[in-house]
Amino acid sequence: MIKINPSTKIIASFIVFIIAMIACRVIYSGSLRYIFLLWNLFLAWIPFQISIVLIKRKSISKLTTFLLLSAWLLFFPNALYIITDLVHLQESKQDAPVWFDAILLFTSSITGLIMAFISLFNIEAFLQRTVKDVVVERLIIGCIFLGSFGVYLGRFSRWNSWDIVADPLHLVTEITKTCILPVQYYRTWGVTALLTCLFSLLYYAIKKLPGFLKEPGNKLIV
Repeated sequence: MIKINPSTKIIASFIVFIIAMIACRVIYSGSLRYIFLLWNLFLAWIPFQISIVLIKRKSISKLTTFLLLSAWLLFFPNALYIITDLVHLQESKQDAPVWFDAILLFTSSITGLIMAFISLFNIEAFLQRTVKDVVVERLIIGCIFLGSFGVYLGRFSRWNSWDIVADPLHLVTEITKTCILPVQYYRTWGVTALLTCLFSLLYYAIKKLPGFLKEPGNKLIV
């Protein structure tokens, strides 16, 4: 019998809920408007599963480690990216109640962030096996920064993770211009900085929450 990871069960529950909401919307409106959310969730699922593979493997070659970490970093922005799908709410064509679309987009965004942060927790734990904690902390911040930059490239420049293979020249050219002309690309760095701060705050808040709740005298107010 295949043993399913607890975090996978949680994510699967969210995805089933989202699929049900999309199905209800299609039946109600006859529109496939938000069907793209399923593709975005699939892309977010990839780094989530890669991190589980890494954390479960006790023995892994350096080459395999490098390839898996590279693939994880390449697809990691997709998990963070889903939060930007909230912009579609302002484009609503009123073919379904706005409150319904808001819940659908919010649930999808939360699911993406959960996958992003769980995968980041796993990567952090994996790196701590061989790297000093202080270095790991900096690497995690670096991953969040690169992920945020990737979100910008996806939302505003419309690049995809696979474009590094499909169209590497133009992708590298745009990234290079962005780096050497920061003033001209102020929006790029502004969005990246804000997203980095947001994701970092959320990540470390979630990371510290279990310890806070276990401390004497700290209880949830019901």
